[in-house]
Amino acid sequence: MKNKNNFKAFIKYFLLVVFAIITLFPFYWMIASSLKSSFEVIQTPPTMVPDKFMWSNFSTALAMAPFGRYFINTIIVTALSIVTTVVIAILSAFAFSHLEFKGRDLIFSIFLASMMIPGEVLIVTNFKTISAMKLMDSYTALFLPYMANVLYIYMLREFFLKIPKQLYYAAKVDGASDWKFLWKIVVPMAKPSIITICILVGINSWNAFLWPLLVTNSDNMRLLANGLTAFQSDVGNRYELLMAASTIITMPIVIVYMFLHKKIMNGISIGGTKG
Repeated sequence: MKNKNNFKAFIKYFLLVVFAIITLFPFYWMIASSLKSSFEVIQTPPTMVPDKFMWSNFSTALAMAPFGRYFINTIIVTALSIVTTVVIAILSAFAFSHLEFKGRDLIFSIFLASMMIPGEVLIVTNFKTISAMKLMDSYTALFLPYMANVLYIYMLREFFLKIPKQLYYAAKVDGASDWKFLWKIVVPMAKPSIITICILVGINSWNAFLWPLLVTNSDNMRLLANGLTAFQSDVGNRYELLMAASTIITMPIVIVYMFLHKKIMNGISIGGTKG
């Protein structure tokens, strides 16, 4: 029995290692290619480790395109997206969990049903709305249509529902308003879920591609993902520069996820489990 359990454990960890290598290899190849010379990066058979580390590829890539501007744009849009999405999610979740009003459950059910609609279906409508509001090529256009996210509202609502009603009634007896109860009691208790939402919104905003491509026209308003696409057409077959630019764009969000992935998992499990 002991040998059988050891064999099962060996198979389990062996498969985990194999899948980890498959997952991480593209990232390693991107970084390794970014440090190769223009000849070595297309060499056959390919080299797994650069013969000479070409750190100058990063400075060359940064000099060929305004990645500094792209970084600023992406940081601004990410920050605005996080703030607006989290505030709307908190207020909506509190309304659907603690406030009593006619049609509350029906409205929330409709909200949940809207999650089945693919986001691509709404792009044309959102584009026409942004164009009619004359917001094209602006920061507002980049985050406005996605401020309200039903998934995040649902996550917070499930957490808010676990807060005992007696606590709410006690706060009302002490003279606390709904607004004060929300920000002084509910929000601090929901900190893990809120942090998770901030991280998820930040990742989605950082990696946004299709929508920013549609609503921006000038180079000054490009985000990192769009800037990388334009950079690809500029450098042509200079793959080492393209990999260097990809590494510059990818590594910040990878590092953030590496440090905060436990908070993401904890927040999702807390917010998605009721009772």
